[in-house]
Amino acid sequence: MSVLHLLYVVIFVVDVGTAAVIIFVERHNAAVTWAWLMVLLFIPIGGFLLYVLFGQHISRFRLARFRLRNATWVARLAERQQRQLAQGGGMQYNDPAAKQYQDLIAMNLTTAYAVYTQDNGVQVFTNGKDKFEALLADIARAQDHIHLEYYIFRPDGLGERLVAALAERAKAGVEVRLLYDAVGCAWTPKSFFRRLEAAGGQVAAFFPSRIPYINLRMNNRNHRKVVVIDGKIAYVGGFNVGDEYLGRVERFGFWRDTHLRITGSAIVELQSIFLLDWNSSSRDPIEFEDRYFRRAQSSLGGVGMQVVASGPDTAWEQIRNAYIKMIYAAKQSVYIQTPYFIPDDSLLTALKTAALSGIDVRVMLPQKADHIWVFWASRFYLGELLQVGVKCYLYGDGFLHAKTVVVDRAVASVGTANIDIRSFKLNFEVNAILYDRAKAGELADIFEQDLTKCDRLTLKMYNGRPRFERIAESCARLLSPIL
Repeated sequence: MSVLHLLYVVIFVVDVGTAAVIIFVERHNAAVTWAWLMVLLFIPIGGFLLYVLFGQHISRFRLARFRLRNATWVARLAERQQRQLAQGGGMQYNDPAAKQYQDLIAMNLTTAYAVYTQDNGVQVFTNGKDKFEALLADIARAQDHIHLEYYIFRPDGLGERLVAALAERAKAGVEVRLLYDAVGCAWTPKSFFRRLEAAGGQVAAFFPSRIPYINLRMNNRNHRKVVVIDGKIAYVGGFNVGDEYLGRVERFGFWRDTHLRITGSAIVELQSIFLLDWNSSSRDPIEFEDRYFRRAQSSLGGVGMQVVASGPDTAWEQIRNAYIKMIYAAKQSVYIQTPYFIPDDSLLTALKTAALSGIDVRVMLPQKADHIWVFWASRFYLGELLQVGVKCYLYGDGFLHAKTVVVDRAVASVGTANIDIRSFKLNFEVNAILYDRAKAGELADIFEQDLTKCDRLTLKMYNGRPRFERIAESCARLLSPIL
């Protein structure tokens, strides 16, 4: 037997074995299974390696650590609110319009332990300069603890500035903990954080690899961006840490994102999420001490809110379900901003149904591509929406990275989850759902202002696109369940 023949036999056996694991052991849904089988068929040599990198998942035992029911305060209050709604007592709402979304609130309580609070103050940021200046000012005033987790933390100008600010507070005796994702920060050396650690801060990586610059677990990443300061101030949204998020990278230009600064009782849930993530990654776990949960002594605002965490630790796909529920509740309008648009059939059907019902459905995506296969797959799905009257827009003033959904100017979602299968099924994400006409109206106004920087994509334009684009979209669409 020649060496070439032997190599062919080995590759064939490995691919058949991998296919058997995918079908009989992993037991993905049919779309994901067929996508991986196609990869093995058309890329016989590299298909196995791609599956090792992108198809594997962490064990259910390890995933159980992330569930919010492990956070006693959150679980107790969520169960109390569930009983209150089940017994027909309902809730008292600061904004009467929130009552029409009581079934959405109940679903999030049941599936995500998302406690409903309504004493929250919320500030919206749409550019990195304002967001990070506010964050650095809050860090400078920290007295007890600073908890941060980011998917990406670049070793550049912004990263240096943030590490320096954290190190200064650590030297002053403030507890500082920084959690970063090992894949998102694959090119950020551990030595970059030594200044912070030397000052007394703690740093941990989420699901790291023992092999430098190579991580065999590309799935189940921590895509969250959460900061909690003294249990009194929190941040959540789309901005990572890096100069591109300040618009300083020529490839992207202006970086258009959405982020929230929160005060009020919703912080308790964000704090709990951080502590669970930290304890799953660090060798120095944290006890759920009362000082980390300093609830407001007086009302800081009146915004009703649920913090919905989602990830592979449950089968509910909580954020996706919240999006779908919001869309089906729409009576007038649905505004969506997302950098990546690869919906599953249920979300795509909800959008089509809304548009066919006469609701003003608008979807905004970036004109630029940062992940080419995701870019082409997103364009394919825009074609389906255009056919039923959805208005599609391409943002041209830099790069659009915002992850927002606004319905009827009455309820809105802002967070870390893209509208794609990776965010819904594979990554750890967190969104804030706002039940407040003033804040939802503000986000709707921001969306409408962004329209002035967009080119509208019409069905005629879409049908006239070059043949190459049609082929690229069709190929990317076949891989969409695993992108």
